[in-house]
This record gives sequence, C-alpha cells and structure tokens, in this order.
Amino acid sequence: MEIWETLAKLVLLLAVAFVLGVGAQRLKQSAIIGYLLAGTILGSALFDREALAHWGELGVSLLLFSIGLEFSFGRLKRMGSLVLLNGVMQVGATLTFFALIFSSRSSLGAAVAWGEMVAVSSTAIVLRILMDRAEMDSVSGRAALGILLVQDIAVVPLVLALTVMSHGGSVPDVALQIGKTIGAAGGMVAVFYGLFYHLIPRLLMRRGMFADRELVVLLAIILAFGSAWAAHSMELSPALGAFLAGMLLAESPFASQIRADVGSLRTLFVTLFFTSVGMLADPKWFLANWQEVLFWLGAVFGGKALIIFGIGVALKMSPAYALATGITLAQVGEFSFVLATEAKNGGLIDDHIFSLAVSVTILSMFLAPYMVTYARPAARRIVELFSPRGRPAAHGPETVSPAQAKGVFIVGFGPAGRKVARALLEKGIHPHVIELNPASVKAALRMGLEVHLGDASHADIITHAGIHGACVIVVTVPDPRSAKRILQNIHALSPGSSVIVRSRYHIATRELWELGAAFAVDEENVVGRELARQVIDFLQDSDPTDTECALPPDE
Repeated sequence: MEIWETLAKLVLLLAVAFVLGVGAQRLKQSAIIGYLLAGTILGSALFDREALAHWGELGVSLLLFSIGLEFSFGRLKRMGSLVLLNGVMQVGATLTFFALIFSSRSSLGAAVAWGEMVAVSSTAIVLRILMDRAEMDSVSGRAALGILLVQDIAVVPLVLALTVMSHGGSVPDVALQIGKTIGAAGGMVAVFYGLFYHLIPRLLMRRGMFADRELVVLLAIILAFGSAWAAHSMELSPALGAFLAGMLLAESPFASQIRADVGSLRTLFVTLFFTSVGMLADPKWFLANWQEVLFWLGAVFGGKALIIFGIGVALKMSPAYALATGITLAQVGEFSFVLATEAKNGGLIDDHIFSLAVSVTILSMFLAPYMVTYARPAARRIVELFSPRGRPAAHGPETVSPAQAKGVFIVGFGPAGRKVARALLEKGIHPHVIELNPASVKAALRMGLEVHLGDASHADIITHAGIHGACVIVVTVPDPRSAKRILQNIHALSPGSSVIVRSRYHIATRELWELGAAFAVDEENVVGRELARQVIDFLQDSDPTDTECALPPDE
C-alpha cells in the first residue's frame, strides 16, 4: 500500500511541476522556475527532502552524463583556443573576485565555496533561449556557448575541490586525498576506455543490434546509471563518474543517439532534482533577509557581467559583443545548487550562507530569460552611451552569412540516399549524412562522407548533427510517419532550410507539402511514370504484325 501512496505523491508533485512549468514558459521563463516553485510550495508537504534528494542526485548524474556527451575532444578543438581561454579565465577570475569579497565576512573555505557557486551560469536556460531566438550562431551566442561549455567541465573539479577542502587536514593529508581521488578516477577512466572504445562499438555495430531501439535505450540507461554507481562505489562523486563516461562516449559515433535515448529519463530525474532544490527555499528566511539577498543579487549580476566584458575586450572582442556576452551569462546556474549542497554537507558553509546562495540563485534564474533576451540591444545602447561622440561603436554582422552556412544533409542512406550522394559528389558537393543503420553508415564512410549516427526523428540527433543553417536537407527515409516527424523537427530547428522529402505513398504527399517541404517526390507518381514509359517502350519494340502486343500505327 505504501508504494502506491508514494507513487500518488510523486505523480501529484510532477503534475504541479508540469503546470507551474507551463505557466513559467507562458511568462517567458524557463520551466525550471516552475519546478523550483513546485518544490517550494508542495515538496515539503509530500516528501522528506533527503529522500527526494537521492532521486535528484541521479538527475544531476544524468545531466552531467548528457553534458559529457557534448564534449568530444574534436569538438573542443574546433571551438578554438581563444573561446576556451575565455571560459577558463572567466571561471578563474569570477571565483577569485567573489571569494576575496566574501572572505571579509566568513572563513576561507566558505569564501571559496561562494566563489565557486557564483562562477557558473545556467546552461539550461541560456542555451534554450539562444536556440529559441536563433542566436546560437551570433558572435555573442558563440562566445556564451564556449564559456558555458568550460563552466560545465569545471563543475567536476570544483566539486572535487570542495570535497578535498571539507576533509581538511595537513598538506600531506590533502595531497594524499587528491592522489587517491586522481588514482581512482584514472582507474575508472581506464575501465571506461576499454568498454566504450572496444567492447560497446563492436556490440552496437553488429547487424540489427543498433536498429533495435529497445536494446539501445536499455544499454544507454545502463551506461548512465552504471557509471554513476561505479564512481559512488569508489567513494567519488557520482556526477564525476557520469561526466567521465559521457565524455569518453562522446568520441564514439553513437553519442548523439545515446543522448537522445536517455533524454526522457533525464527529464524525469532532473525535474525531481529541481523540485528537491525548491524544497530548500525558505520564504520566511528570505523575507527576514531580503536586503542582503538583493545586495548579493546585484553584486553577482554586475560583477560577472563586468568580468566577462573585461576578458572579452582583452581577447579582442568588440565591446558591444563582449558586454552582450557578459549580460547573457551574469546569472547563477543550476549547478550552483550542487556546489552549495556539497559545501554544506562538507561543513564549509552554514545554514545562513546556504539559504543566501539558494535565494540568490533562484532569483537570478528567474531574471535570466529577460537578461538573455535583451542582452544585445542593452549592450549596444550602453556601449554607444560611453563611446566618444562622433565615433559609434562597431557592431558588424551578428549571424552566420550564407557563405558560412552548411550545405546539404541527407537523412537516410539507403539506395535512394546513396544515389543522391553520388550525384552531389559528381558536382563537387560533399553532403553530411544522418543514418541509423550501421551498414549504411559504413557505406557512407567508404564514400568519404561525414556521418552522424542516430535516429533523425529525434530532435536531439539533428540538432547535434548541426543542421541549423543548412542550405538543403534531403529526407530519403521510406516510412511516411518517420518522414513527417523528421520534417517537423527540421522546420522547428532550421526554418530557413529547404527540405526535399521522399513521399512513399501518394496519399501522404499533400501532408508533407503542408508541413513545409520545399518539394515532395511522390514515389507512386514517379513509379507510375516509369512503368508507363517502360510499357510504351516495350510495345514500340514489339513485332508490328502482332496487333495485340504492338502500338497502333500513328494516324
């Protein structure tokens, strides 16, 4: 009976989180704000916070596993050293600046913990708004993305640093603790390397294995939860294990599909994480200390924006773009809750500082969507205001030019897709390919094409394949339902791309046109025309004396 009561409470909590999440989105907020409010309003009445926090910890592990999948070493290299340097300098400068300020009122450990919490921004909110506004390819958008990626990587060593500080002890003791942690992490990486670079690829590339979605989804869940469990069993952070596993898997061609497969489960557990965080909010404490909260909220916004602005200008960004990036990332992010919890559990901060951190983070996340939305126009006005008269601030193009846009994508690499690829290669055009079948992937690789392995009916797959800005996307998959889902995803993610789609049945052609296809190739019409041509050719070549199998003479 108890399990059904727990299930009823869980369903009620998720339902309230859903309703408040929808309400937050209607107010142009992130749904995360709704999840936090659900935990604040209802969480404590339904659950013990520690019990819910265990499920929330799994959510953080899944989130870091997914983030790790973003960080193939090739992708980090393509971002460029300046972008990565920008992120490293931002984390280091912000941490140091706020730790020095906070050290005047607390211990060194608490000051460092405060600096770490303030240093990270909200990846979930910023990236979602940038994508919705098609600003990912703007100058400030690319700079923000690079800094966010570095921040997300930095979360793992930041948590590790808090763990080491919480143990305290002499310098040799700290060095021993660091050595044990690095050794355990190194051993885990070695095991993951053997699994992810040798065993898993061979298993998934077996004929029919990767095409069986249930088995791959199950494997993805095992990898995500198994890596977190492995880290916990070695007395490491489960989030660290999940992140390392994701980062090693990112080098494999299966990364995008695995990320999509754990997406729904990640959403569930991440929602539980934010509701458990919402339970930490104390409205009575906020009302009693609102002046202190607002002071630090303003200090965080102003300090982070100026630090990022200064670093950007030092790295030769234009002042307008540097300031827009600073305003975009001036909030405190979701991983600040993880760092605050780690610091409190380790005894580095007391209840007052913890409540202050939670209050500042929630308020900053509430304001974040507005700051991201108005960052560029606000930055332009501020820079123009302080620019010398008669010399307006330089802006330049904010978006990718057509010449920089990616060319052609082929979704599905069966016989039809291969014919399209050969025709394009003859014209000197090298298309990108999105394909699920390992045998077709090998065929595309043999032709020297760039391949993204995954099911294109998942929005995550085509997002990470980089279709945004593509000139033409050719959808050759035969299944009409899959073709419709893929077309809808493409139209939502890259509305400026022209889509040419295969229509297996005549009855589906009109709907594909209505969904936004630039051209739908009606397979039954094409086959009908070819059959008719073959019949006419056959009759023309028949013996003219055979009146039943020959065309009548022209009149």
